[in-house]
Amino acid sequence: MHQALYRKYRPFVFDDVYGQEHITSILRHEATHNSTSHAYLFAGSRGTGKTTCAKILAKVVNCLNPKDGNPCNECENCKAIDTATTTDVIEMDAATNTGVDYIRDLRDNVMYTPAMLKKRVYIIDEAHMLSDSAFNALLKTIEEPPEHVLYIFATTEPHKIPATIISRCQRFEFRRISVKSLVERLMYIASCENIDLTEEGATLIAKAAQGGMRDAISLMELCAGSHDTITGELVNNILGTSPYDKMCTVAKNIAEKKYSLLFDTINDIVVSSKDVLVFFGDLTAFYRDMMIQKSSGSAKYLELLPQEAKLLEQTASLFNMATLIYHASLLDDAYSNMMRNPASKRLIAEITLMKMCDPKLSDSNDAILSRLASLEDKVKLLSKGVINPVTADIPSNNESSPIREVESDEEIANEPQNQAIEDKQENDNTVEKQVNDASSSARDNSYKLDNWDEIIQKVEERDAAVGSFLKSCDCIYSEKNNKYYIFTTAKLMATMLAMDKNKKAIFDAMLCCDMSIDSYTQIEIVFKKSKTEKSDLDIFN
Repeated sequence: MHQALYRKYRPFVFDDVYGQEHITSILRHEATHNSTSHAYLFAGSRGTGKTTCAKILAKVVNCLNPKDGNPCNECENCKAIDTATTTDVIEMDAATNTGVDYIRDLRDNVMYTPAMLKKRVYIIDEAHMLSDSAFNALLKTIEEPPEHVLYIFATTEPHKIPATIISRCQRFEFRRISVKSLVERLMYIASCENIDLTEEGATLIAKAAQGGMRDAISLMELCAGSHDTITGELVNNILGTSPYDKMCTVAKNIAEKKYSLLFDTINDIVVSSKDVLVFFGDLTAFYRDMMIQKSSGSAKYLELLPQEAKLLEQTASLFNMATLIYHASLLDDAYSNMMRNPASKRLIAEITLMKMCDPKLSDSNDAILSRLASLEDKVKLLSKGVINPVTADIPSNNESSPIREVESDEEIANEPQNQAIEDKQENDNTVEKQVNDASSSARDNSYKLDNWDEIIQKVEERDAAVGSFLKSCDCIYSEKNNKYYIFTTAKLMATMLAMDKNKKAIFDAMLCCDMSIDSYTQIEIVFKKSKTEKSDLDIFN
């Protein structure tokens, strides 16, 4: 007879409980020193081990041969509890037994000694469902129970339990299990069950479980029903979720106002019989990731794969924080509207995406803030006397050059010059010559910019490619020359940054950051042949 995997692999000792070491260590210590409490309250989200720990605790207090605070699982008492053949461990569901009459019967029966075990244990699941009168009936017996009685309350909503009950219990908060712990457990179960599970598939299942071990194991068993290798693609297809790269593409289409591609996305979801509500939930989660990455400058707070973190950083650079907040509020409102009006999901989704593309379609405060944030930089530029900073004409000899992806700056510096660099040899020679110019004329009063990261962020909002170039560069200001020197060790990068249109993008960003600069001609790009040469400041000293 088949048994669900989450039941088959339910822990039998505290050592096997994942992600709750802060609780199991205390319970083991109490069991070892025979100092268990008379009442416990286990609170936490679903599938985090509340009922499992309650059953293990019930066994260890009745075990004839406990081992280091764990039940032996071999004595007759442990076996009787595991097989549910004893009447001394009562597991009741408060959701179906909410009335005071049931609790009164329980209260009357606690006076009788156990039939075969050392203690009578009452495990009350979903305890918050009990009525107020039922809680009141329990007050006295919980405060002063007989020595042979142990109460264990488990709940997902501890705020609904009266304070008079909580104060009489030893309370433990069960945390959501980390993705890393879930993946580790899933890979172990998959190896035991001969399930072909990839690490990417396990990671996506763990994320979908939202910190619940039971949910994670159940989802893995669902995916295993296909009898194929459980890859990330298979998990997304079965669960109806969207891959991370698809969320990045959708966000980019929103930033670029590509309405037709967004409508195609919604149409594909509807035609494939997937749920638009699930898609919007995934998109909301992605915007949350972008806001965290944008505000903290790092994805370390997010449990992402390396390639996902890179995609997130690139996509987040397309938006300012006000726009992200505005979009997130639209997504949240749309999700609630879809829940109330499931027949109008497609219409709600399409209207929401249109509003996200153009904040002028909404008169909400968030939309106005988003528009103001987009215009703020232009206003700062105008206040500096720049006539038309965004659409200013650029000389025709500064057309964009192709950008090659390489693993390091040195790779470009050490490669033979290709045709593109040869075509710009004259410009390159000018850039390299600036090292000597800077060395001879800007030795005094030079310093690195403290707000260089802020300038890079402003450049990224206009041109992500130029902004990514600047991340590997240093910038130094020379008071004597009244110039800003940007240093790079990559020749092709120096050539690209030396273009007037790119220098002007840096100039605009500096103005937005309230820098004292009058023209983009004050910015000079300096090419250093290697990183082992003198530091940037040493050039001036």
